[in-house]
Amino acid sequence: MNGTTTAVRTGLPVPFTGTRSGRAPLTWGQRAIWHAIGRTAPNDHYFNLGRILPLADRGAPVDEPRLAAAVAALLARHEALRTRLALGEDGEPGQLLCAEGEITVEVREEPDPARTGRAAEELVAELTGRRFDYTGEWPVRFGAVRCGGRITHAVFALCHLASDGHGAEVLVRDLRLLVRRGSAGRPAAVTPYDLAHQQHGPAGRRRGAAALARWEADLRRMPPTMFAAPVAEPCAPRFWTGRLVSAALPRAVDALAAVHRVSGSTVLLAASAALVAADRGHRAAAVMPIAGNRAAADHRDLVSTLSQDALVVLDLPEDLDGGAVFTDLLPAAWRAALAGYRAAAYDPVEWDALLARIARERGTEVHPYCCFNDMRLVERPLAATELPTAEELAALRSRTVTDFPATQELVACRYCLHLTGDDSALTVTLTADTAYLPPAAILAHLRAIEELVVASAAGAPPRLAALPGLLERFTDHGDQVS
Repeated sequence: MNGTTTAVRTGLPVPFTGTRSGRAPLTWGQRAIWHAIGRTAPNDHYFNLGRILPLADRGAPVDEPRLAAAVAALLARHEALRTRLALGEDGEPGQLLCAEGEITVEVREEPDPARTGRAAEELVAELTGRRFDYTGEWPVRFGAVRCGGRITHAVFALCHLASDGHGAEVLVRDLRLLVRRGSAGRPAAVTPYDLAHQQHGPAGRRRGAAALARWEADLRRMPPTMFAAPVAEPCAPRFWTGRLVSAALPRAVDALAAVHRVSGSTVLLAASAALVAADRGHRAAAVMPIAGNRAAADHRDLVSTLSQDALVVLDLPEDLDGGAVFTDLLPAAWRAALAGYRAAAYDPVEWDALLARIARERGTEVHPYCCFNDMRLVERPLAATELPTAEELAALRSRTVTDFPATQELVACRYCLHLTGDDSALTVTLTADTAYLPPAAILAHLRAIEELVVASAAGAPPRLAALPGLLERFTDHGDQVS
């Protein structure tokens, strides 16, 4: 028994009506995630996004009619939620926008007021835990927790074909406003339907070609891959996720970002890239960060999958005397990241063709198999007067914890680093192929990232020549992993 109660469930039907319908090609972002889904199926529920919206914390009580009206308005407002995958006669995937339909909100009755939050977590886990029927199901599942006749939480599971993480946060914001006020202001001026036609038009094709030209230049000079050869028998399941939760990292990252005039994301990207290169003895690190592609004003509130892979190639400095330190990398990492993010919008079909051509020319597969995903939405650089002391960082670091929260059989990568959190703590997770990074090495990389950043913020940046030894030390002295 897990301590949960048997919940009473009911279905709340919600009809909705939009303003238009039609067919369009997939956007570039949709094509990219569709390719990833195909590589990961049948475990593609991995890509589902889940969110919880508490509704009992403030404002007037929410009942089912009020929630149903807000959900209907949300579906009318965001065309992505009314769009299904459609396969053409030639099997080519496209998108089908529907003007109207009906969706059912699963309502779970929770008699214990103290358990409503936990019930919401269980419900969203259930809704995200199964794969979507991409052609036969709306790309969002709604749920709600009811206690004493009132809705305490709304939850939803979102198909990644419909939106990325930023779009999911837009949905949370809009659903809150629609429940509380009945209005969420003007919707985004551009929709996924519009964007698909733009990207597949002449101007879009020119932009995509320019981005792939940048990719081609980097693919020709980078190491073919960051993890070329297995180093151990893989575990079962093969892919393990290590997690480090650090209260010291937010302060240290912001301090380095302020002093070196880069973003906090660049600091962490440089740390992970330097360690990957040191682990395999590369003179350059090739990393594929996830780019949000939301710099344009009309994309900032767009619910769609805009995120695509960027390519950042960071050359390590010539270091004949062994005196180069980690912070020496930050200016170059900032420039390389900017260049990579600018070239992160392109047609994935043409990207596949480019990788195949480069592989033929170089005589080997060319792919970093090294990913970086900063899922935090807001950077908060710290003012110079607020820089932390070494003592403060040491005290915060004493609270760091590591564990392995998940394993799975298949992920289409070898090193996938994810960042989440806020000013109070940063959570760094590394999902890796244990044939290339055994569990002890996964924890070593996480601890070494913290060491690099915190030591540098405390005024003692580690030498680049010492990074292989740093990884070895954390591997040898890490926790027992079973």
